[in-house]
Amino acid sequence: MNNTEFYDRLGVSKDASQDEIKKAYRKMSKKYHPDINKEPGAEEKYKEVQEAYETLGDEQKRAAYDQYGAAGANGGFGGGAGGFGGFDGGAGFGGFEDIFSSFFGGGGGMRNPNAPRQGDDLQYRVNLSFEEAVFGVEKEVAYNRESTCSTCSGTGAKPGTSPVTCSRCHGSGVINVDTQTPLGMMRRQVTCDVCHGTGKEIKDPCHTCHGTGHEKKTHKVSVKIPAGVETGQQIRLQGQGEAGFNGGPYGDLFVIINVLPSKQFERNGSTIYYNMNISFVQAALGDTVEVPTVHGDVEMTIPAGTQTGKTFRLKGKGAPKLRGGGQGDQHVTVNIVTPTKLNDAQVEALKNFAAAGGDKVVNPKKKGFFNKMKDAFDGE
Repeated sequence: MNNTEFYDRLGVSKDASQDEIKKAYRKMSKKYHPDINKEPGAEEKYKEVQEAYETLGDEQKRAAYDQYGAAGANGGFGGGAGGFGGFDGGAGFGGFEDIFSSFFGGGGGMRNPNAPRQGDDLQYRVNLSFEEAVFGVEKEVAYNRESTCSTCSGTGAKPGTSPVTCSRCHGSGVINVDTQTPLGMMRRQVTCDVCHGTGKEIKDPCHTCHGTGHEKKTHKVSVKIPAGVETGQQIRLQGQGEAGFNGGPYGDLFVIINVLPSKQFERNGSTIYYNMNISFVQAALGDTVEVPTVHGDVEMTIPAGTQTGKTFRLKGKGAPKLRGGGQGDQHVTVNIVTPTKLNDAQVEALKNFAAAGGDKVVNPKKKGFFNKMKDAFDGE
């Protein structure tokens, strides 16, 4: 057997995630389940799928399988830190006592197959506008999840019937398997191939969920998103994930925030940034201007002699502080825009301005204020 056969049985690649392996296993086990598929060879295929998932669904066994093949996954002797080729009592397969516990049927660490188990967690990404992130919003999200079957209430059995104790493992969920090794015949515990570790058999499966106890449904939930959230932050909604097992609770839903960019504002935490263009006259003489903020337009005073790149602070006009309370500020950076076209009156006014400052603009060999301005306008 090569090191890809188990992956081929589930129809996944060697770099598949645990979620992908689990989904593939559910799909294949439903396809070949003897209670559902009566075609010749289906039961053998079903056992092969179980064997593949028993290994690939366990990170430790999967790593051993990838390196040594089936022998490594079954506790073979590939050497290295966990095998007898380079024994380390506390590494590899969990230590000396764990190895012999699994070989000789110790089973002390096996979980109760009928114990309630919580369902899987889910993730949902929600897009917010810039303003929604600043002020907070309530959103209704819809997504597909594994829900408790509405027909059988999660038992997996046809209404009017009930699961029975597994005849093969007698409810333990595991069976002992003897394996011939270089040290002789050894015994280990594996998941029961009849009940798949549940300890129960379903003789007459539910027609809706085909014995799984779950059915895929669209689920809607309202999410209250607090003011001041940012991209990448998560909101946990308890019990909104996938259905549990054996009466266990639902998993959780993690809503991941993605804030869309604004056309005029930028933001870093609770601080909002805005760039504003002003004229040369406004910068030189000063002015009162209206500045847009997420809270509405506000008046801001530009003092005479303001230079381009100057930043002003509008206190309390930023975003809420998500932690610690309070309100951030808005920073406004002004840029002085040089006019590209001047009429005769403007040209004369600038000449007079330059002359009043002592620049001799009439001397073409000396570039005074006006000539410097003209050169800038001409692109020199």
